Amino acid sequence: MVVNADTLGIPVAFNAAAYFVDRHVREGRAAKIAIECGSERISYGQVCECVTRFASVLKDRFGVRREERVLLLLPDGPEFVYAFFGSIRIGAVPVPLNTLWKPADYEYAIHDSGASVLVVGPELLPLVDQMTPETRARLRHVVTTGPELNALIAEGDPSLEAEATHRDGPAFWLYSSGSTGRPKACVHLQHDMVVCAELFGKGILGITERDRTFSVAKLFFAYGLGNALSFPFSVGATTILMPDRPTAESVYATIERYRPTLFSSVPTGYGMMLAHTRDASAAHGRDFDLSSVRLAVSAGEALPAALYDRFKQRFGVDVIDGIGSTEALHMFISNRPGAIRPGSSGQVVNGYDARLLDDEGLIVPEGEIGNLWICGDSVCAGYWNQHEKTKDTIEGHWIRTGDKYTRDGDGYFWFAGRSDDMLKVGGLWVSPVEVENALVGHAAVLECGVVGREDHDGLVKPQAFVVLKAGVASSNQLASELQQFVRERLAEYKRPRWVEFLPELPKTATGKIQRFRLREKVTL
Repeated sequence: MVVNADTLGIPVAFNAAAYFVDRHVREGRAAKIAIECGSERISYGQVCECVTRFASVLKDRFGVRREERVLLLLPDGPEFVYAFFGSIRIGAVPVPLNTLWKPADYEYAIHDSGASVLVVGPELLPLVDQMTPETRARLRHVVTTGPELNALIAEGDPSLEAEATHRDGPAFWLYSSGSTGRPKACVHLQHDMVVCAELFGKGILGITERDRTFSVAKLFFAYGLGNALSFPFSVGATTILMPDRPTAESVYATIERYRPTLFSSVPTGYGMMLAHTRDASAAHGRDFDLSSVRLAVSAGEALPAALYDRFKQRFGVDVIDGIGSTEALHMFISNRPGAIRPGSSGQVVNGYDARLLDDEGLIVPEGEIGNLWICGDSVCAGYWNQHEKTKDTIEGHWIRTGDKYTRDGDGYFWFAGRSDDMLKVGGLWVSPVEVENALVGHAAVLECGVVGREDHDGLVKPQAFVVLKAGVASSNQLASELQQFVRERLAEYKRPRWVEFLPELPKTATGKIQRFRLREKVTL
Protein backbone atom coordinates (compact mmCIF):
# COMPACT_ATOMS: atom_id res chain seq x y z
CA MET A 1 0.00 0.00 0.00
CA VAL A 2 1.31 3.44 -0.95
CA VAL A 3 1.71 5.66 2.11
CA ASN A 4 0.97 9.38 1.77
CA ALA A 5 0.88 12.52 3.89
CA ASP A 6 -2.62 11.69 5.13
CA THR A 7 -1.79 8.18 6.28
CA LEU A 8 1.33 9.50 8.03
CA GLY A 9 -0.80 12.05 9.89
CA ILE A 10 1.03 15.10 8.51
CA PRO A 11 -1.23 18.12 9.16
CA VAL A 12 -2.32 20.35 6.30
CA ALA A 13 -0.60 23.38 7.89
CA PHE A 14 2.96 22.06 8.04
CA ASN A 15 6.45 23.56 7.94
CA ALA A 16 9.33 21.12 7.49
CA ALA A 17 11.78 23.34 9.39
CA ALA A 18 9.52 23.42 12.44
CA TYR A 19 9.20 19.64 12.28
CA PHE A 20 12.87 18.77 11.83
CA VAL A 21 14.30 21.51 14.10
CA ASP A 22 11.88 23.22 16.51
CA ARG A 23 10.17 19.98 17.51
CA HIS A 24 13.25 18.70 19.30
CA VAL A 25 13.39 21.76 21.53
CA ARG A 26 9.69 21.41 22.35
CA GLU A 27 10.19 17.73 23.14
CA GLY A 28 13.11 18.30 25.50
CA ARG A 29 16.10 17.57 23.27
CA ALA A 30 17.55 21.10 23.21
CA ALA A 31 20.79 19.92 24.85
CA LYS A 32 21.16 16.85 22.59
CA ILE A 33 24.06 17.12 20.13
CA ALA A 34 22.66 17.48 16.62
CA ILE A 35 25.83 18.11 14.59
CA GLU A 36 29.48 17.15 14.98
CA CYS A 37 31.79 18.75 12.44
CA GLY A 38 35.52 19.05 13.06
CA SER A 39 35.85 20.30 16.63
CA GLU A 40 32.31 21.72 16.69
CA ARG A 41 29.56 20.02 18.68
CA ILE A 42 26.25 21.81 18.16
CA SER A 43 23.08 21.04 20.09
CA TYR A 44 19.53 21.00 18.74
CA GLY A 45 18.84 24.13 20.78
CA GLN A 46 21.74 25.94 19.11
CA VAL A 47 20.64 24.71 15.66
CA CYS A 48 17.13 26.01 16.32
CA GLU A 49 18.40 29.43 17.37
CA CYS A 50 20.74 29.80 14.38
CA VAL A 51 18.08 28.60 11.93
CA THR A 52 15.58 31.08 13.35
CA ARG A 53 18.02 33.99 13.35
CA PHE A 54 19.10 33.31 9.77
CA ALA A 55 15.45 33.04 8.71
CA SER A 56 14.82 36.50 10.12
CA VAL A 57 17.83 37.87 8.22
CA LEU A 58 16.46 36.49 4.97
CA LYS A 59 13.00 37.88 5.62
CA ASP A 60 13.58 41.18 7.42
CA ARG A 61 16.96 42.31 6.09
CA PHE A 62 17.11 40.79 2.59
CA GLY A 63 13.39 40.95 1.88
CA VAL A 64 13.17 37.34 0.74
CA ARG A 65 9.56 36.45 0.08
CA ARG A 66 7.60 33.26 0.34
CA GLU A 67 8.54 30.75 -2.39
CA GLU A 68 11.50 32.87 -3.51
CA ARG A 69 14.57 30.74 -4.16
CA VAL A 70 17.77 30.87 -2.09
CA LEU A 71 20.83 29.21 -3.65
CA LEU A 72 23.21 27.27 -1.38
CA LEU A 73 26.72 26.69 -2.71
CA LEU A 74 28.12 25.17 0.45
CA PRO A 75 30.27 22.31 1.70
CA ASP A 76 28.73 20.05 4.31
CA GLY A 77 28.69 21.80 7.69
CA PRO A 78 26.46 23.58 10.20
CA GLU A 79 26.03 26.58 7.90
CA PHE A 80 24.33 24.39 5.31
CA VAL A 81 21.81 23.30 7.95
CA TYR A 82 21.14 26.89 9.08
CA ALA A 83 20.66 28.16 5.52
CA PHE A 84 18.58 25.19 4.37
CA PHE A 85 16.10 25.12 7.24
CA GLY A 86 16.27 28.90 7.71
CA SER A 87 14.96 29.34 4.18
CA ILE A 88 12.20 26.77 4.63
CA ARG A 89 11.20 28.40 7.92
CA ILE A 90 9.99 31.56 6.15
CA GLY A 91 8.41 29.66 3.26
CA ALA A 92 11.32 30.40 0.92
CA VAL A 93 12.84 27.62 -1.19
CA PRO A 94 16.49 26.61 -0.63
CA VAL A 95 18.27 25.19 -3.68
CA PRO A 96 21.46 23.27 -2.79
CA LEU A 97 23.95 23.31 -5.66
CA ASN A 98 26.53 20.74 -6.62
CA THR A 99 29.87 21.99 -5.30
CA LEU A 100 31.73 20.28 -8.17
CA TRP A 101 30.04 22.19 -10.96
CA LYS A 102 31.70 24.77 -13.19
CA PRO A 103 30.85 28.52 -13.26
CA ALA A 104 28.68 28.08 -16.36
CA ASP A 105 26.55 25.56 -14.46
CA TYR A 106 26.00 28.03 -11.61
CA GLU A 107 25.09 30.73 -14.09
CA TYR A 108 22.48 28.41 -15.54
CA ALA A 109 21.04 27.72 -12.05
CA ILE A 110 20.85 31.44 -11.25
CA HIS A 111 18.95 32.18 -14.45
CA ASP A 112 16.76 29.08 -14.20
CA SER A 113 15.80 29.57 -10.55
CA GLY A 114 15.38 33.34 -10.53
CA ALA A 115 17.08 33.36 -7.13
CA SER A 116 18.18 36.67 -5.67
CA VAL A 117 20.25 35.35 -2.74
CA LEU A 118 23.29 33.07 -2.80
CA VAL A 119 24.94 31.64 0.31
CA VAL A 120 28.44 30.46 -0.57
CA GLY A 121 31.48 29.00 1.17
CA PRO A 122 34.65 31.11 0.91
CA GLU A 123 36.50 28.28 -0.83
CA LEU A 124 33.82 28.29 -3.56
CA LEU A 125 33.57 32.06 -3.94
CA PRO A 126 36.16 32.19 -6.77
CA LEU A 127 33.70 30.20 -8.91
CA VAL A 128 31.09 32.89 -8.34
CA ASP A 129 33.61 35.58 -9.24
CA GLN A 130 34.10 33.93 -12.65
CA MET A 131 30.45 34.47 -13.59
CA THR A 132 29.48 37.19 -16.03
CA PRO A 133 28.61 40.63 -14.57
CA GLU A 134 25.11 40.24 -15.97
CA THR A 135 24.56 37.02 -13.99
CA ARG A 136 26.06 38.46 -10.82
CA ALA A 137 23.72 41.44 -11.14
CA ARG A 138 20.76 39.09 -10.82
CA LEU A 139 21.80 38.34 -7.23
CA ARG A 140 20.76 41.00 -4.73
CA HIS A 141 22.80 39.40 -1.96
CA VAL A 142 25.80 37.08 -1.89
CA VAL A 143 26.54 35.89 1.65
CA THR A 144 29.82 34.18 2.46
CA THR A 145 29.95 31.72 5.34
CA GLY A 146 32.38 32.38 8.15
CA PRO A 147 32.62 35.82 9.79
CA GLU A 148 30.05 37.44 7.47
CA LEU A 149 27.35 34.82 8.02
CA ASN A 150 28.11 34.61 11.75
CA ALA A 151 27.65 38.37 12.11
CA LEU A 152 24.34 38.25 10.27
CA ILE A 153 23.07 35.38 12.41
CA ALA A 154 24.04 37.28 15.56
CA GLU A 155 21.85 40.18 14.41
CA GLY A 156 18.86 37.96 13.60
CA ASP A 157 15.65 37.68 15.60
CA PRO A 158 15.62 34.41 17.63
CA SER A 159 11.85 34.59 18.17
CA LEU A 160 10.67 34.58 14.55
CA GLU A 161 7.82 32.10 14.16
CA ALA A 162 7.85 29.54 11.36
CA GLU A 163 5.67 30.40 8.38
CA ALA A 164 2.38 28.48 8.28
CA THR A 165 3.13 26.73 4.99
CA HIS A 166 1.01 23.99 3.43
CA ARG A 167 2.24 20.39 3.53
CA ASP A 168 1.90 20.34 -0.28
CA GLY A 169 3.66 23.66 -0.75
CA PRO A 170 7.18 23.91 -2.25
CA ALA A 171 9.94 23.37 0.32
CA PHE A 172 13.21 22.98 -1.63
CA TRP A 173 14.61 22.12 -5.02
CA LEU A 174 17.31 19.64 -5.95
CA TYR A 175 18.96 19.69 -9.34
CA SER A 176 19.29 16.23 -10.82
CA SER A 177 22.79 14.99 -11.55
CA GLY A 178 21.83 13.93 -15.07
CA SER A 179 24.79 12.68 -17.08
CA THR A 180 23.62 14.43 -20.26
CA GLY A 181 21.99 17.76 -20.95
CA ARG A 182 21.17 20.58 -18.55
CA PRO A 183 20.33 19.67 -14.95
CA LYS A 184 16.64 19.58 -14.05
CA ALA A 185 15.30 21.21 -10.88
CA CYS A 186 13.08 18.76 -8.98
CA VAL A 187 10.51 20.70 -6.95
CA HIS A 188 10.07 18.96 -3.58
CA LEU A 189 7.27 19.67 -1.16
CA GLN A 190 7.09 20.28 2.59
CA HIS A 191 6.00 16.71 3.36
CA ASP A 192 8.52 14.88 1.15
CA MET A 193 11.38 14.58 3.67
CA VAL A 194 9.00 13.25 6.32
CA VAL A 195 7.82 10.50 3.96
CA CYS A 196 11.41 9.37 3.30
CA ALA A 197 12.38 9.59 6.97
CA GLU A 198 9.41 7.46 8.01
CA LEU A 199 9.54 4.86 5.23
CA PHE A 200 13.29 4.44 4.77
CA GLY A 201 14.95 6.08 7.78
CA LYS A 202 12.77 4.33 10.34
CA GLY A 203 11.30 1.54 8.22
CA ILE A 204 14.56 0.20 6.73
CA LEU A 205 17.41 1.62 8.83
CA GLY A 206 15.54 1.52 12.12
CA ILE A 207 17.14 4.86 12.98
CA THR A 208 16.68 6.11 16.57
CA GLU A 209 17.81 9.00 18.72
CA ARG A 210 20.83 6.92 19.79
CA ASP A 211 22.25 6.67 16.25
CA ARG A 212 25.16 8.64 14.82
CA THR A 213 25.11 9.07 11.03
CA PHE A 214 28.00 9.69 8.65
CA SER A 215 27.36 10.07 4.92
CA VAL A 216 30.15 10.25 2.35
CA ALA A 217 27.50 11.44 -0.12
CA LYS A 218 27.19 15.19 0.33
CA LEU A 219 24.13 17.18 1.42
CA PHE A 220 23.51 18.70 -2.04
CA PHE A 221 22.84 15.15 -3.25
CA ALA A 222 19.34 13.77 -2.46
CA TYR A 223 20.86 10.59 -1.07
CA GLY A 224 23.16 12.55 1.26
CA LEU A 225 20.41 14.96 2.30
CA GLY A 226 18.43 12.04 3.66
CA ASN A 227 21.33 10.14 5.22
CA ALA A 228 22.97 13.13 6.88
CA LEU A 229 20.12 15.51 7.62
CA SER A 230 16.48 14.51 7.37
CA PHE A 231 16.94 11.00 8.79
CA PRO A 232 18.93 11.96 11.92
CA PHE A 233 16.90 15.14 12.43
CA SER A 234 13.66 13.15 12.20
CA VAL A 235 14.48 11.31 15.45
CA GLY A 236 16.91 13.64 17.26
CA ALA A 237 20.02 11.64 16.36
CA THR A 238 23.51 13.08 15.73
CA THR A 239 24.85 13.74 12.24
CA ILE A 240 28.59 13.79 11.54
CA LEU A 241 29.44 16.22 8.74
CA MET A 242 32.71 16.28 6.79
CA PRO A 243 33.21 19.40 4.63
CA ASP A 244 36.28 18.09 2.81
CA ARG A 245 36.47 15.99 -0.31
CA PRO A 246 36.28 12.36 0.80
CA THR A 247 39.39 10.24 0.39
CA ALA A 248 39.87 6.76 1.77
CA GLU A 249 42.13 8.16 4.47
CA SER A 250 39.71 10.91 5.52
CA VAL A 251 36.72 8.57 5.53
CA TYR A 252 38.47 6.01 7.70
CA ALA A 253 39.78 8.76 10.00
CA THR A 254 36.28 10.21 10.40
CA ILE A 255 34.79 6.81 11.23
CA GLU A 256 37.48 6.06 13.81
CA ARG A 257 37.24 9.51 15.41
CA TYR A 258 33.47 10.03 15.54
CA ARG A 259 32.26 6.40 15.76
CA PRO A 260 29.13 6.53 13.60
CA THR A 261 26.56 3.75 13.86
CA LEU A 262 25.10 4.30 10.37
CA PHE A 263 27.48 4.81 7.44
CA SER A 264 26.49 5.54 3.85
CA SER A 265 28.44 5.84 0.63
CA VAL A 266 28.26 4.96 -3.06
CA PRO A 267 29.75 1.86 -4.72
CA THR A 268 32.73 3.85 -5.96
CA GLY A 269 33.34 4.96 -2.36
CA TYR A 270 33.29 1.39 -1.07
CA GLY A 271 35.71 0.40 -3.81
CA MET A 272 38.00 3.27 -2.83
CA MET A 273 37.93 2.15 0.81
CA LEU A 274 38.65 -1.47 -0.06
CA ALA A 275 41.61 -0.47 -2.23
CA HIS A 276 43.19 1.31 0.73
CA THR A 277 45.07 -0.44 3.52
CA ARG A 278 46.62 0.89 6.70
CA ASP A 279 50.39 1.16 6.93
CA ALA A 280 51.61 -2.07 8.51
CA SER A 281 53.56 -0.06 11.08
CA ALA A 282 50.46 1.86 12.22
CA ALA A 283 48.16 0.65 14.99
CA HIS A 284 50.28 -2.50 15.38
CA GLY A 285 49.19 -3.68 11.95
CA ARG A 286 45.49 -3.73 12.77
CA ASP A 287 42.96 -2.85 10.09
CA PHE A 288 40.78 0.25 10.26
CA ASP A 289 38.24 0.09 13.07
CA LEU A 290 34.66 0.09 11.78
CA SER A 291 33.27 -1.69 14.84
CA SER A 292 30.95 1.21 15.69
CA VAL A 293 29.06 0.83 12.40
CA ARG A 294 25.95 -1.32 12.84
CA LEU A 295 24.86 -0.93 9.22
CA ALA A 296 26.23 0.50 5.98
CA VAL A 297 24.13 1.79 3.08
CA SER A 298 24.89 2.03 -0.64
CA ALA A 299 23.08 3.73 -3.51
CA GLY A 300 23.78 5.89 -6.55
CA GLU A 301 24.44 2.90 -8.80
CA ALA A 302 24.24 -0.86 -8.39
CA LEU A 303 26.65 -2.34 -5.82
CA PRO A 304 28.42 -5.35 -7.35
CA ALA A 305 28.14 -8.52 -5.28
CA ALA A 306 31.94 -8.78 -5.27
CA LEU A 307 32.25 -5.42 -3.50
CA TYR A 308 29.61 -6.40 -0.95
CA ASP A 309 31.38 -9.68 -0.23
CA ARG A 310 34.80 -8.06 0.16
CA PHE A 311 33.51 -5.32 2.49
CA LYS A 312 31.56 -7.79 4.61
CA GLN A 313 34.51 -10.16 4.83
CA ARG A 314 37.01 -7.43 5.71
CA PHE A 315 34.98 -5.43 8.22
CA GLY A 316 32.09 -7.68 9.22
CA VAL A 317 29.62 -4.93 8.28
CA ASP A 318 26.53 -5.51 6.16
CA VAL A 319 25.92 -3.12 3.26
CA ILE A 320 22.30 -2.70 2.16
CA ASP A 321 22.14 -1.60 -1.45
CA GLY A 322 19.13 0.04 -3.07
CA ILE A 323 17.93 2.48 -5.67
CA GLY A 324 16.50 5.95 -5.28
CA SER A 325 16.48 9.11 -7.34
CA THR A 326 16.56 12.87 -7.02
CA GLU A 327 12.96 12.87 -8.24
CA ALA A 328 11.84 10.50 -5.45
CA LEU A 329 14.22 12.13 -2.93
CA HIS A 330 15.57 8.87 -1.51
CA MET A 331 15.48 5.09 -1.90
CA PHE A 332 12.27 3.30 -2.86
CA ILE A 333 13.74 -0.17 -3.42
CA SER A 334 16.28 -1.59 -0.98
CA ASN A 335 17.75 -4.62 0.65
CA ARG A 336 16.99 -4.93 4.36
CA PRO A 337 19.09 -5.87 7.38
CA GLY A 338 18.94 -9.64 7.62
CA ALA A 339 17.45 -9.96 4.12
CA ILE A 340 20.31 -9.02 1.78
CA ARG A 341 20.66 -10.55 -1.65
CA PRO A 342 24.09 -9.36 -2.88
CA GLY A 343 24.02 -7.86 -6.36
CA SER A 344 20.33 -6.97 -6.18
CA SER A 345 18.71 -3.64 -5.33
CA GLY A 346 16.44 -5.43 -2.86
CA GLN A 347 12.68 -5.26 -2.51
CA VAL A 348 10.19 -2.40 -2.66
CA VAL A 349 10.34 -0.20 0.45
CA ASN A 350 7.07 -0.46 2.36
CA GLY A 351 4.92 2.55 1.47
CA TYR A 352 6.02 2.64 -2.19
CA ASP A 353 4.88 0.63 -5.19
CA ALA A 354 6.86 -0.45 -8.25
CA ARG A 355 6.10 -2.05 -11.59
CA LEU A 356 8.11 -3.18 -14.60
CA LEU A 357 6.59 -2.34 -17.98
CA ASP A 358 7.61 -2.98 -21.56
CA ASP A 359 7.78 -0.20 -24.13
CA GLU A 360 4.05 -0.60 -24.83
CA GLY A 361 3.16 -0.10 -21.18
CA LEU A 362 2.39 -3.76 -20.42
CA ILE A 363 3.67 -5.56 -17.32
CA VAL A 364 6.63 -7.82 -18.17
CA PRO A 365 6.76 -11.43 -16.94
CA GLU A 366 8.91 -12.39 -13.97
CA GLY A 367 12.60 -12.51 -14.87
CA GLU A 368 12.30 -10.35 -17.98
CA ILE A 369 13.76 -6.86 -18.34
CA GLY A 370 11.30 -3.99 -18.07
CA ASN A 371 11.18 -0.23 -17.50
CA LEU A 372 10.93 0.65 -13.81
CA TRP A 373 8.02 2.84 -12.72
CA ILE A 374 7.59 4.00 -9.12
CA CYS A 375 4.66 5.34 -7.10
CA GLY A 376 5.26 7.14 -3.80
CA ASP A 377 4.41 10.35 -1.96
CA SER A 378 7.99 11.64 -1.83
CA VAL A 379 8.12 12.07 -5.62
CA CYS A 380 8.66 15.67 -6.68
CA ALA A 381 5.83 17.80 -8.02
CA GLY A 382 7.67 18.18 -11.32
CA TYR A 383 10.64 19.82 -13.03
CA TRP A 384 10.86 23.59 -12.83
CA ASN A 385 10.49 25.26 -16.23
CA GLN A 386 10.43 21.89 -18.01
CA HIS A 387 6.77 21.16 -18.64
CA GLU A 388 7.23 18.64 -21.46
CA LYS A 389 9.95 16.74 -19.59
CA THR A 390 7.65 16.54 -16.57
CA LYS A 391 4.87 15.06 -18.70
CA ASP A 392 7.32 12.58 -20.26
CA THR A 393 8.47 11.41 -16.81
CA ILE A 394 5.45 11.63 -14.48
CA GLU A 395 2.10 10.07 -15.37
CA GLY A 396 -0.50 10.48 -12.65
CA HIS A 397 0.83 8.87 -9.47
CA TRP A 398 3.64 7.07 -11.32
CA ILE A 399 7.10 8.23 -12.36
CA ARG A 400 9.32 6.67 -15.01
CA THR A 401 12.78 6.22 -13.46
CA GLY A 402 14.64 5.57 -16.72
CA ASP A 403 16.08 2.34 -15.26
CA LYS A 404 15.67 -1.16 -16.61
CA TYR A 405 15.22 -3.98 -14.09
CA THR A 406 14.20 -7.58 -13.69
CA ARG A 407 12.29 -8.94 -10.69
CA ASP A 408 12.69 -12.46 -9.35
CA GLY A 409 10.11 -14.68 -7.70
CA ASP A 410 10.94 -13.37 -4.24
CA GLY A 411 10.33 -9.75 -5.22
CA TYR A 412 14.01 -8.76 -5.45
CA PHE A 413 14.86 -6.26 -8.17
CA TRP A 414 18.01 -6.66 -10.28
CA PHE A 415 19.42 -3.65 -12.11
CA ALA A 416 19.89 -4.13 -15.86
CA GLY A 417 21.11 -0.64 -16.76
CA ARG A 418 19.75 2.70 -17.79
CA SER A 419 17.26 2.81 -20.62
CA ASP A 420 19.79 4.47 -22.91
CA ASP A 421 22.70 2.25 -21.80
CA MET A 422 21.26 -1.16 -22.72
CA LEU A 423 22.98 -2.92 -25.62
CA LYS A 424 21.33 -5.07 -28.27
CA VAL A 425 23.91 -7.70 -29.25
CA GLY A 426 22.91 -10.30 -31.79
CA GLY A 427 19.27 -9.38 -31.21
CA LEU A 428 19.59 -9.94 -27.46
CA TRP A 429 19.62 -7.36 -24.67
CA VAL A 430 22.92 -7.05 -22.81
CA SER A 431 23.15 -5.20 -19.52
CA PRO A 432 26.41 -3.24 -19.21
CA VAL A 433 26.09 -3.55 -15.43
CA GLU A 434 26.08 -7.34 -15.60
CA VAL A 435 29.32 -7.35 -17.60
CA GLU A 436 30.85 -4.74 -15.26
CA ASN A 437 29.94 -6.82 -12.21
CA ALA A 438 31.64 -9.84 -13.75
CA LEU A 439 34.82 -7.89 -14.52
CA VAL A 440 34.99 -6.38 -11.02
CA GLY A 441 35.20 -9.94 -9.69
CA HIS A 442 38.70 -10.26 -11.23
CA ALA A 443 41.53 -9.70 -8.75
CA ALA A 444 43.25 -7.09 -10.98
CA VAL A 445 40.21 -4.85 -11.59
CA LEU A 446 39.40 -1.83 -9.42
CA GLU A 447 36.43 -0.59 -11.48
CA CYS A 448 35.18 -0.58 -15.02
CA GLY A 449 32.59 0.75 -17.44
CA VAL A 450 31.04 -1.05 -20.40
CA VAL A 451 29.49 0.60 -23.47
CA GLY A 452 28.55 -0.41 -26.99
CA ARG A 453 30.90 -0.18 -29.96
CA GLU A 454 30.25 -1.00 -33.58
CA ASP A 455 32.36 -3.73 -35.16
CA HIS A 456 33.51 -3.86 -38.78
CA ASP A 457 30.00 -4.91 -39.79
CA GLY A 458 28.40 -2.02 -37.98
CA LEU A 459 26.96 -4.35 -35.34
CA VAL A 460 27.08 -3.33 -31.68
CA LYS A 461 29.28 -5.33 -29.33
CA PRO A 462 30.42 -4.58 -25.74
CA GLN A 463 33.62 -2.66 -25.05
CA ALA A 464 35.11 -2.51 -21.54
CA PHE A 465 37.08 0.41 -20.10
CA VAL A 466 39.02 -0.90 -17.10
CA VAL A 467 40.83 0.77 -14.20
CA LEU A 468 43.35 -1.58 -12.62
CA LYS A 469 44.29 -1.82 -8.97
CA ALA A 470 47.48 -0.13 -7.79
CA GLY A 471 50.59 -2.03 -8.82
CA VAL A 472 48.93 -3.97 -11.65
CA ALA A 473 50.32 -3.28 -15.12
CA SER A 474 48.15 -3.26 -18.21
CA SER A 475 48.99 -5.58 -21.10
CA ASN A 476 47.42 -7.32 -24.07
CA GLN A 477 47.75 -10.56 -22.16
CA LEU A 478 45.73 -9.14 -19.25
CA ALA A 479 43.08 -7.83 -21.65
CA SER A 480 42.69 -11.33 -23.11
CA GLU A 481 42.57 -12.79 -19.61
CA LEU A 482 39.73 -10.42 -18.65
CA GLN A 483 37.77 -11.39 -21.77
CA GLN A 484 38.15 -15.05 -20.90
CA PHE A 485 37.19 -14.28 -17.27
CA VAL A 486 33.87 -12.86 -18.46
CA ARG A 487 33.32 -15.67 -20.98
CA GLU A 488 33.56 -18.20 -18.16
CA ARG A 489 30.88 -16.39 -16.15
CA LEU A 490 28.44 -14.99 -18.69
CA ALA A 491 27.00 -15.96 -22.06
CA GLU A 492 29.47 -15.65 -24.95
CA TYR A 493 27.61 -12.76 -26.57
CA LYS A 494 28.10 -10.68 -23.40
CA ARG A 495 31.90 -10.93 -23.55
CA PRO A 496 33.61 -7.55 -24.18
CA ARG A 497 35.18 -7.66 -27.64
CA TRP A 498 37.58 -4.85 -26.72
CA VAL A 499 39.30 -4.00 -23.41
CA GLU A 500 40.91 -0.60 -22.95
CA PHE A 501 42.73 0.44 -19.79
CA LEU A 502 42.23 3.91 -18.28
CA PRO A 503 43.78 5.62 -15.22
CA GLU A 504 40.27 6.61 -14.06
CA LEU A 505 36.66 6.59 -15.22
CA PRO A 506 34.66 9.75 -15.96
CA LYS A 507 31.98 10.18 -13.28
CA THR A 508 29.28 12.54 -12.11
CA ALA A 509 29.71 14.41 -8.82
CA THR A 510 27.66 11.70 -7.13
CA GLY A 511 29.99 8.92 -8.26
CA LYS A 512 28.01 7.50 -11.18
CA ILE A 513 29.94 6.39 -14.25
CA GLN A 514 29.32 8.74 -17.17
CA ARG A 515 28.89 6.16 -19.90
CA PHE A 516 28.23 8.88 -22.46
CA ARG A 517 31.83 10.04 -21.90
CA LEU A 518 33.03 6.50 -22.48
CA ARG A 519 30.93 6.32 -25.65
CA GLU A 520 32.69 9.48 -26.82
CA LYS A 521 36.04 7.69 -26.39
CA VAL A 522 34.78 4.88 -28.61
CA THR A 523 34.10 7.32 -31.45
CA LEU A 524 37.49 9.03 -31.27
